Amino acid sequence: MSLVTLGCARNEVDSEELAGTLAARGWELSESEDADVVVVNTCGFIDSAKKDSIDTLLAVADSGRKVVAVGCLAERYGDQLAGALPETNAILGFDSYASIDERLDDVLAGREIAPHHPSDRRTLLPISPAQRPKAVSEVAVPGHAWGPTASPGLARRRLDDAPVAYLKLASGCDRRCTFCAIPSFRGAFVSRTPAEVESEAAWLSEQGVRELVLVSENSTSYGKDLGDLRALEALLPRLAAIEGIERIRVSYLQPAELRPSLLEVIAGTPGVVPYFDLSFQHASPTVLRRMKRFGSTETFVELLDRARAIAPELGARSNVIVGFPGETEDDVAELERFLTEARLDVVGVFGYSDEEGTEAETFEGKLDPDEIAARVERVSQLADELVNQRAEDRISSLVEVLVEAIDADGVTGRAAHQAPETDGSVTLVGEIAGLRRGHLVSAVVIDSDGADLVAHVRPESAR
Repeated sequence: MSLVTLGCARNEVDSEELAGTLAARGWELSESEDADVVVVNTCGFIDSAKKDSIDTLLAVADSGRKVVAVGCLAERYGDQLAGALPETNAILGFDSYASIDERLDDVLAGREIAPHHPSDRRTLLPISPAQRPKAVSEVAVPGHAWGPTASPGLARRRLDDAPVAYLKLASGCDRRCTFCAIPSFRGAFVSRTPAEVESEAAWLSEQGVRELVLVSENSTSYGKDLGDLRALEALLPRLAAIEGIERIRVSYLQPAELRPSLLEVIAGTPGVVPYFDLSFQHASPTVLRRMKRFGSTETFVELLDRARAIAPELGARSNVIVGFPGETEDDVAELERFLTEARLDVVGVFGYSDEEGTEAETFEGKLDPDEIAARVERVSQLADELVNQRAEDRISSLVEVLVEAIDADGVTGRAAHQAPETDGSVTLVGEIAGLRRGHLVSAVVIDSDGADLVAHVRPESAR
């Protein structure tokens, strides 16, 4: 069998856990096109991701191979998806992950499998956060070890040999943002225990990983269901102390939950990258309240200023939504003011669209799609200019680069302010002949192109 992963970093971890479970139970993983069955880990977040998932499922089915859908699209739409795509051999929800090997046996044997029937996963743990850890074993929670392979490392198998790996802190989300459907199919927020996270981090180090990227739906909530709101602050230095791990990066931070003490740990702990992936979404207080979020240009800029006072060269990125119901020209101007003052390294700009089952789907004041598209273009143009300027500001600065690719095009990697896949890269020049994947090198930035940089390697700096 083979695995295809679509969507976010959380899905990549889920796929490696599925791979580990299947390998432990006798399945052989293959990257070749002659695999008997292909498991597609789908994404169900936005329309373009849904389309990509459906197109992938159809392409596999057209190749004559058996195809099984798992992941968020399968969890969210289940039997509805099965009706629309009879070409698929099975549509499995999260509850099937523990017995994924048995379901694949059924597929190969031609036995019919009833498609997953979706439900609101927030109702599966309708208890206080403090009570959730004891109840997790009764519910399939992506990102937690399953059944007899509960030892971290045994329940996960790396699908590549990259020097960076994602490590899941938690699954689910307790926030009720009016535009977001994720809690309905990912469920309530459930933290992994610090011991489980540390053990898996040590295992990843043994596999040659040098950078860990901590992911969840909301990393600033980590530990609240364990009775310790400062659990992440205690965990980060311990992860950074693991032999072989050079960088710890935290993704998916909520500005309203970023406590000063956590900010100080991220910005000031050796081995923890001063990197702030902040979910601002907008900067107009009026729009933010309609989103059931909090903040303003002033509070967001003040947060960034406090972080930069500790780590002036930190990395900061965010995504914003343009065209939310009721958004005015003044709101867009306020968002533009924030972006201008924030000096972010990367900005993703998305146009609002209704998501099934969300509160915003029922809102009045919907904007015309052409107006939303025009605002996206306007804000994107400003964001591109600001990102270019921010990258230019880094020229002449010293960066530490993790080498990730060596090919005919040269040697590329990422500086500390750049997360994998989303934040640009660094092309290394100069004395590069002896460099290898996984090396960390010091280099001086000499040029930029958008968020991408060109840097000259300092002699004998590789380690």
